[in-house]
Amino acid sequence: MTMTDPTPAEIIRFWIDEVGPKGWYSQSGDLDRDIRDRFTAAWIDAPRLAEAWAGTAEGSLAALILTDQFPRNMFRNDARAFSTDPLALRIARAALDAGHDLATPEPGRQFFYLPFEHSEELPDQDRSVALFAERMPGESLLHARIHRDTIAKFGRFPWRNEALGRTPTEAERMVMEAGGYGALVSGKLSLADLP
Repeated sequence: MTMTDPTPAEIIRFWIDEVGPKGWYSQSGDLDRDIRDRFTAAWIDAPRLAEAWAGTAEGSLAALILTDQFPRNMFRNDARAFSTDPLALRIARAALDAGHDLATPEPGRQFFYLPFEHSEELPDQDRSVALFAERMPGESLLHARIHRDTIAKFGRFPWRNEALGRTPTEAERMVMEAGGYGALVSGKLSLADLP
């Protein structure tokens, strides 16, 4: 650890207590900037920090927030938003094996499962749905199912195509023109209706 490293408690306090659910699910340029200013250096050093923190539930949760949540804000609409997803998956798998998720109360527990929900691999999606169904049922399960069904349909998330420089298929274009992920959540669009 260096003098400038945040502690796991600081990351958790910021994300869970200061930002909270209202901030997690809305877009805010101010929040994105705040996360970049406060945590980019830690994100760059995430492999070292994650290894140092991995032995506890608190440390694992902080490492998951740092690698899975923060980059989505820091690098919105940029490929870097997803660049530490493989590291987040490794952290999540080890944390689940250690039972760290069950030692973490809601709403923080969901961050152990979101790396699976963010994966573009169907087995990870199936695991996400199973984890939410068994260990944290509720509205999060709806989102897990939509993510899984999207990967089952397309093999990738259409809403990442632009950031990743991928050419969309016609069906993916239809999803994005209808409102993307929000259209699937609201029921305005159904994957079953797409070619």
